[in-house]
Amino acid sequence: MSDKRFPFDYLILPLAAIALCVVIWSICSLTVTPNLPSPTKTWEMSKPYLLSPFAKRGELDQGILRFTWYSLILVAKGYALAILIGTPLGFLLGSSKVFTRAVDPIVQILKPVSPLAWLPLGLVLFGRSEPAAIFTIGMCAMWPTVMNTAVGVRAIPQDYLNVGKVLRLSKWTMLWKVLLPATLPYMFTGFRLSLGIAWLAIVAAEMLTGVPGVGGFLWQEYNSLIYEHIILCILTIGCVGFVMDRLMAMIEQRLKWSTI
Repeated sequence: MSDKRFPFDYLILPLAAIALCVVIWSICSLTVTPNLPSPTKTWEMSKPYLLSPFAKRGELDQGILRFTWYSLILVAKGYALAILIGTPLGFLLGSSKVFTRAVDPIVQILKPVSPLAWLPLGLVLFGRSEPAAIFTIGMCAMWPTVMNTAVGVRAIPQDYLNVGKVLRLSKWTMLWKVLLPATLPYMFTGFRLSLGIAWLAIVAAEMLTGVPGVGGFLWQEYNSLIYEHIILCILTIGCVGFVMDRLMAMIEQRLKWSTI
């Protein structure tokens, strides 16, 4: 039954929903908001960036996939920073009550800070836009990893820990053989959420610094009043975020099966 419904549930329904959104977009561009470009006009203005996605005509006049590639490189660096800091911090918060009492207030204070606040500090600290953007992404994206890893460590059954004590496992063996496998599903949920936040933060960072990328291109086209390209950037950001989330979900599912 599920196989027979596959084309309808996973292909026809999403395409119908997309078509409905395009119709609403067309109606709004004609009646509600005249400044909103229609789908047809957006396609006509965006064709050079879509049909030649890796072209480079100038620093901020490049194909949309080349801009996306620049953004993804920055995201990868900032995301790696978030994982490298967030994972051990989460383990410490989950395993040590003393460390939690000392550090948790700081985590709760820093966690809601916006990328718009971190970026100026990054520029002051590093003096250049790229390291400031990486710093901003890392600071914004690390918190889901921290919190989910801490929850995972606290959720480890006491029996697992007792077995490790009985077998007199070393701390490193306990970490790699017991704590890490038991915490992995929680950690990966944090990794997935952190990646989404990293992709959100890169847009703000590029818009404020003006570096080449999807966010920088969006801000340039807004200042130039080319609204069609703004919509192109929004759709690109959404599509890339969707693909990254699905890829992370697939990896997470494989890891869950491997740990069963």
